[in-house]
Amino acid sequence: MSPANLILPVFIHDGEQNIPIASMPGVDRLGWRHGLLDSVAEARSHGVNSVVLFPKTPEELKTPTGEEAFNADGLVQRSIRLLKDRFPDLEVYTDVALDPYNSDGHDGIVRDDGVILNDETVEFLCRQAVSQARAGADCVSPSDMMDGRVGAIRRALDREGFTGVSIMAYTAKYASAYYGPFRDALASAPKAGQEHRIIPPNKKTYQQDPANYREALREARLDEAEGADIMMVKPGLPYLDIIRLLRDNSTLPIAAYHVSGEYAMLKAAAERGWLNERDAVLEALLSLRRAGSDLILTYYATQAAKWMAGE
Repeated sequence: MSPANLILPVFIHDGEQNIPIASMPGVDRLGWRHGLLDSVAEARSHGVNSVVLFPKTPEELKTPTGEEAFNADGLVQRSIRLLKDRFPDLEVYTDVALDPYNSDGHDGIVRDDGVILNDETVEFLCRQAVSQARAGADCVSPSDMMDGRVGAIRRALDREGFTGVSIMAYTAKYASAYYGPFRDALASAPKAGQEHRIIPPNKKTYQQDPANYREALREARLDEAEGADIMMVKPGLPYLDIIRLLRDNSTLPIAAYHVSGEYAMLKAAAERGWLNERDAVLEALLSLRRAGSDLILTYYATQAAKWMAGE
């Protein structure tokens, strides 16, 4: 394991000051200019040259269909251009999903009766991916779990001439209890229903059942056939068996997301003196690598790189 295996997820907002995230000690919602550039510069100085962007969208810009996702001058698009201008060789990954922009808090468009509209959502995801590619993204990462979205995004990118933009598919994304701090960071949890509309209280109709092992293999075969360049398992540590399943059944690179809940647990135990933070974090990341991950998305990326260097 080395810093080259790590991808740093960064939360950004449309302001100048960094805002601490209470449930993720040591992680801030970064001001999209100076905070973002400073954080990325520090990561690069320790060998971490890959980042993935997650935006906190102002509530007034959210709609049931999430059109802000493909605003050419939106927060993510501006941030990509800023990063590529300052660090041309930085690997910029993006998130492709509607939940940061959806007033209902879902990854897809919600019909009034509570059904997630798959095909209508995929059309919007394609617009989002193309918009990010046009801004300079190196790899788009559909995390929405809609059916058929990898193939549709690949065709949309190719039609617009972005044949060199890669797709990192969230292939096995489980309906997990470990996402809570992430949703705090982006205020992206599903919203309560309204009088005339039903809003599903969770994402279990499109994310995977934690009890289901075989579905991950079906999803992997579909994503690979549709043109995915990298396949991801999320969360990481509770799903080491799924990482190994994909590793043993594909030649594609495999990514694992060491998610916010995993980070928060390690931080909380370390703050109480119950764990040696350095040793526990490096062991956790090493286990993700050993299980078969080529890439690991982790909020510890910069700190872990320092520890690997003996700092």
